[in-house]
Order: sequence, then C-alpha cells, then structure tokens
Amino acid sequence: MLNQLKPFLQEAWEKSGFQTPTSIQEAAIPLIVAGRDLIAESPTGSGKTLAYLLPLLNRMDANLPSLQAVVLASSQELVMQVFQEFQKWSEGSGIRGTSIIGGANVKRQLEKLKARPNVVFATPGRLLELIKQKKIKMHEVKMVVLDEGDQLLIPEHFNTVQGIMKSTLADRQVVLCSATMKTGTEQLAKGLLKEPEVIRILKDDMSASGDVEHIYLLCEPRDKIKLLEKIARLEKSKSLAFINDIGEIQVVIEKFQFKELSAGILHSNMKKLERQAALKGFRDGKMNMLIATDVAARGLDIQGVTHVVQIDFPKDITQYIHRAGRTGRMGANGVIVSLVTDREERELKRFCHELNVPLHKRVFYKGKISVDM
Repeated sequence: MLNQLKPFLQEAWEKSGFQTPTSIQEAAIPLIVAGRDLIAESPTGSGKTLAYLLPLLNRMDANLPSLQAVVLASSQELVMQVFQEFQKWSEGSGIRGTSIIGGANVKRQLEKLKARPNVVFATPGRLLELIKQKKIKMHEVKMVVLDEGDQLLIPEHFNTVQGIMKSTLADRQVVLCSATMKTGTEQLAKGLLKEPEVIRILKDDMSASGDVEHIYLLCEPRDKIKLLEKIARLEKSKSLAFINDIGEIQVVIEKFQFKELSAGILHSNMKKLERQAALKGFRDGKMNMLIATDVAARGLDIQGVTHVVQIDFPKDITQYIHRAGRTGRMGANGVIVSLVTDREERELKRFCHELNVPLHKRVFYKGKISVDM
C-alpha cells in the first residue's frame, strides 16, 4: 500500500516511527490513490486523517500555482489539527497549504492566498464566502475531503457544503470520512459523490480495543460538580469533561476557581485565540482538566487523555461514541466516566449494551475511584 506513494511520503513514514498502517489506512489509501470517491466510517483514533492525507499529498503537483485540493472540517480546532498534520507530512515536498477559518482575520487569510496554496484546509462558512467573492477559484480542484463528514452534512452546514461542491468541476474526487455514519447522512453524502466505495472498519472498534474502561458514578444532578472536582484532583490524570450547555461552563469554572482547582474551557462562543490558548494549555499539561462542549471537541486528537468525563449525559449513542473516542487512541489506555442520575443510569446501560462494552459502577473512596462494595 505505501509503495504506491511518492518517495517523499515513504521517507516521511519511515521517519514517523509508525510500524504498519492501520485498518482504515490499508483499505482507504489504495482506493483514494486510484481516484475513487469514498465514504469511510472508522472508529475515532484509528488513523483516518493519514488515510486521506497521504493520498491527497501524493496527488499534489507542487509546480502548479493552483489550488488542487480542499479539506473541510466543521470546527476551527479540527481544521488547525489537520493542517498541522499536513505541515508535518508535506515537509520538503514544496506542496503549499493554508488554513481558512471563520473567526480569523480575513485580510490575513487573503494574504495567505496570494502564496497560491495547493491545498486549503477550511471551515465551510468562510470558504464559501471567499468563493463567492471570487477570492478562491475552485475550477482546478481535483479533490475535496469532508472530515467528520456527518457533522458537515447536518442541516445548518449542508447548504454551505453543497454550495462549495457546486463550485468545483464534475470530475473532482470526493472523500468523506467519519467515526459514525447514520443512514440518512450516508444518503445525503451519496448525493454529493459519484458511485462511492463504502468502507466500514469495525474490527478495531471500541469493544475490541480492551484498553478503555467504561464506568459510572451515580449522583443527584446537584452533586455532579463535586464529583468533577474529585476527578480533577486525581493523580496523573488528564481529563476532558463534556458539558451540554455553554452557560453551565461558567458556573463550573467559578466553583473550581473558588476551590483553587485549575481547568480550561473550550466552547464555540470563545474567540479563536482563546480557544487556541485553552487547547495548548491542556495539551502542554498546564492544566489537567479541559471542560468542553461537543462542538468544540469534535474530532480532536489530544495525546494522553486519561479520562473522558460526561458531566451531562450525551444526547444519543453517536455522541457517546465520539466523546469516548477522545481517550484510548491508537491503543493507549483510558477511562470513560459518566456522572449519572438514576434515570440516566438506565439509558447508559442501554448504550453500553448496544455497543457491546462492559460497564461498571464505581464510587469515590479516599480520593480514588474504587469498586462499589
């Protein structure tokens, strides 16, 4: 599979220290190299980004001063994360790339476009805006990638994505990947792609990894913050905690500050630089808990997350899978901790039964998570 790629990519792979490609990489790379449209569903942390990024880089011609590929993602953080991967893997190839995200300075983005990037990594709204202003020309684009595609095809993004697709020529290649794919989303996707191949990687899914433990702590709604404080105090922990309501984050943070506990926050109403600073602080270990809404944390790859905490219950099983996928990535260990009421406990048991993962009840004892006696 790797021998189908250009020498600079084979060398980068050697240097990366990766041994064998993951299942999704094995399945997707040859199809994308062959020019096929593709819908790929594969668990979080299974190596999807490289599964499309390597064949995309393989296809670029650094000698042409034209835009040849576009990668779309639903959040600023995910765009920047993929762009950083691009920078790492394209080093020394001469392939130029840039990021175009909402909330950032438009003038600066227009300056970046003057350098004639071969690849643009973008959030849909800002990209369509620049296409309409004729600042980005899409007629030479050979490949469009929809990363976390199920998020891009929800009603509030769909028309924007469709507008972007219509600005490309009919012979472009489209790759859509996601950790979860509902039937309705897949039908929408098929309307944007030409006779796509569909890959579903299930064998290295959550139940097979075995390194992720799913546990829950039973409590009244008002006690959830107290439990969260205890989790924040766990030794050598790096916890990503999910909350549904942006308004609630401030309440939690004020209680944390009162107790002199450090935690970062991440939500979509924050300014771009604030979001970047919060993520960097968490990645660098300056704080051992990041409290986030799902929109902001979707698809993020943060090394070494030991605990994913569900302060608020996920709205559906798909959300549970995406949250859980922030830990135990690429074979590492992790714990999913759900803080649940009696009613939520029943729903959680149903989710875990459907996902075929063992679920255990736990309590706090002397500052540690212990088996309920």
